[in-house]
Amino acid sequence: MIAIIDYDAGNLKSVEKALHYLGEETVVTREQEMLLKADKVILPGVGAFGEAMEKLHKYHLIDIIYKVVEKHTPFLGICLGQQLLFERSEECKGIKGLSLLKGEILRIPDTGLKIPHIGWNSLSIKGGKLFQGIEENAYVYFVHSYYLKAEEEAIVKATTEYGVCIHAAIEKDNIYACQFHPEKSGDVGLTILKNFAAL
Repeated sequence: MIAIIDYDAGNLKSVEKALHYLGEETVVTREQEMLLKADKVILPGVGAFGEAMEKLHKYHLIDIIYKVVEKHTPFLGICLGQQLLFERSEECKGIKGLSLLKGEILRIPDTGLKIPHIGWNSLSIKGGKLFQGIEENAYVYFVHSYYLKAEEEAIVKATTEYGVCIHAAIEKDNIYACQFHPEKSGDVGLTILKNFAAL
């Protein structure tokens, strides 16, 4: 059973729908017992870093997320859910992220490209369990104005270029995350979700 953390995130339903399409059993919950019992857990996310951290605090989800990760349950952050795993974001200075991984979230620089970055971009893939069976330069769907710069290069499993090199996906131990939306990325995205479900 895959638990999707319910903290009022915008893409929660589309993630659930994609997993149902793959035949996965899911539960959308913020209950500690359910989250700790789940085989896998997903942290979705759309919107602002500070607001999301506020909601995670409000629903007492921070400690539960730490416990889930400590239990070595496969954990997937999507879009803002990836950003929240890191230490801080330029979007909301002074607000601490979950700090499960080292790195920061930076604003996409103004190079004449449209911000927010909305649309399909190709990935440069560097291995990783989520990308099994996915070809180099596969296209996925992004919606964001901020991007991850991870401190440890070794955890970065995919990058994309949009005025700057964006760390588009990471894997470390039982933590997985992607800046793009697998649930909106067609067959490639479904394969990524299938790979996560099969861990």
